[in-house]
Amino acid sequence: MSDARFAIGIDLGTTHCALSYVDTTASDGEKTAQGVLPIAQLTGPGAIDNLDLLPSFLYLPHPDELASGDLYLPWTGQREFAVGEFARSRGAATPIRLVSSAKSWLCHPGVDRRAAILPNDAPPEVARVSPLESSVRYLTHLREAWDHAHPDAPFSQQDITVTIPASFDPAARELTAEAAEAAGYGRMTLLEEPQAALYSWIQKSGGQWRKQVKVGDIILVVDVGGGTTDLSLIAVVEREGNLELHRVAVGEHILLGGDNMDLALAHVVARKLAAQGTQADAWQLRALTYACRSAKETLLSDPSTDIVPLVVPSRGSKLIGGSIRTELTRAELTQTILEGFFPQVDSAARPVSRARAGLTQLGLPYAQDAGITRHLAAFLGRQVGALAELEGLRDIATTEGATFLHPTAVLFNGGVFKSPLLVERIMGTLNGWLSAEGAPQARLLEGADLDLAVARGAAYYGYVRRGQGVRIRGGTARAYYIAIESAMPAVPGLEPPVQALCVAPFGMEEGTDAELPAQEFGLVVGEPVHFRFFGSSVRRQDQVGTLLDFWGPEELQELEEIQATLPSAGRTAGEVVPVKLHARVTEAGTLELEAVPRGTDERWKVEFDVRGNANA
Repeated sequence: MSDARFAIGIDLGTTHCALSYVDTTASDGEKTAQGVLPIAQLTGPGAIDNLDLLPSFLYLPHPDELASGDLYLPWTGQREFAVGEFARSRGAATPIRLVSSAKSWLCHPGVDRRAAILPNDAPPEVARVSPLESSVRYLTHLREAWDHAHPDAPFSQQDITVTIPASFDPAARELTAEAAEAAGYGRMTLLEEPQAALYSWIQKSGGQWRKQVKVGDIILVVDVGGGTTDLSLIAVVEREGNLELHRVAVGEHILLGGDNMDLALAHVVARKLAAQGTQADAWQLRALTYACRSAKETLLSDPSTDIVPLVVPSRGSKLIGGSIRTELTRAELTQTILEGFFPQVDSAARPVSRARAGLTQLGLPYAQDAGITRHLAAFLGRQVGALAELEGLRDIATTEGATFLHPTAVLFNGGVFKSPLLVERIMGTLNGWLSAEGAPQARLLEGADLDLAVARGAAYYGYVRRGQGVRIRGGTARAYYIAIESAMPAVPGLEPPVQALCVAPFGMEEGTDAELPAQEFGLVVGEPVHFRFFGSSVRRQDQVGTLLDFWGPEELQELEEIQATLPSAGRTAGEVVPVKLHARVTEAGTLELEAVPRGTDERWKVEFDVRGNANA
């Protein structure tokens, strides 16, 4: 058992970061002594303030832009960059020097995430950083802010939990863990954000959560963050007379969230300006997007405000006179977000895909369909049989003839749900689907902390890991497979058939290993060998060694390649060595794959290819 005094939770968000903590010496059972760290950060040149949230923005100023001392922090001297509130406000006026959405870039398989590519549309004279380095700088700032506020309890000696989207694939999880290690995070564990939100709800209830849910409940967690929409299902079951929570399923990776909404609002305002005879160029549209983000947060958090003025600076010499002045109204916000992102659809609706152009700008692979309710319908439809396949959940009643899995309760997370209209829209849409199939109405789990739930839940999870409170069970959210190409004579126009070998089953718990499958691979010594890699969120019965000949597009999704390089020492270069693959889920929550040569004790780490596709 850990002897750390504090269990610290870090929300590494797309638009905001936060740090919460539980003092384990003052906590007992489900009664916890929990707090949120006011994070010291720059709010202006040379101005320091303590804020609950650290905006996830990195500003890279020109060497002559700021005076000496403008970027000083309480714990360090001059730096060449700024993170947090000052970075966000300064970058809104000079967006070509602002790094944003680093978390979304960190999980983008089409780019080299260790390469200096951000800001992605900056001119050559602007210094750039990698998505990985951006994440390191946010995490480092949080560590330094903690150490400054708690010199008697060094960060390195505490138990740390960092949150990630439930939909992050193994490569993105590994990169997050790498960023945390580079930032000085020693004892670190990864936790999925929807689970963190539910942990926070449990903690805030002070033990009353057991009166709000019952055996047989299926809790749908709808988490719309700055960069992703995360959907999870968690079942309430009984074991040995006690209520237990089991994570049933998570959705696919959906790059759809507040960033998309900000861009949509910017286009609404730009069209309004165009109708008045003012045409915003690409640079001004980007600045307008940042201005709309701030305006959106103001309107969502302050019900008394109906209009927020917007000012977008000119690029010319007349900086004042050339500025664009306009506004964003509550009506525009509601109409754009409500109808554009939460349309009323039926349960058979599915996200719409369009044919992509042959050439596109290098950017984030946003979801093609902005309708979050359509993504929700698809997720519940895919999981219709999930309960029947899981041990301990088979007896939970489901409506006969159901076309989608029926949730009985809903928990929301994410700042956009500060708007009651959005909560009402999803609840109304979901309950309409349930009524159509004769199922009971889902109820809203109230009392969620929409800004700080993820950080608070992560800290509580660190406390729970010590054997205190209630823990959500579930393990890995997917089963993982390696592609095996069949050996066959060359036939013009016919690709060799591919089979999928399961190397890690659904639900592997942290700190466990999967037995080696009997199948051996031939790896060439001295050069990289690449494998196709798949994941499945619906095939729950496959065990290590299960070999699939056929699968539908909804069953397996191709992930990033994995690669291995065997050293040639003691072997002839080019020699083919028989190996088996061994899977392990680390205590931190990352997936490790190793190649084990036949007849030796050697092991080679099989790595995820995170360098991106040069042709992407």
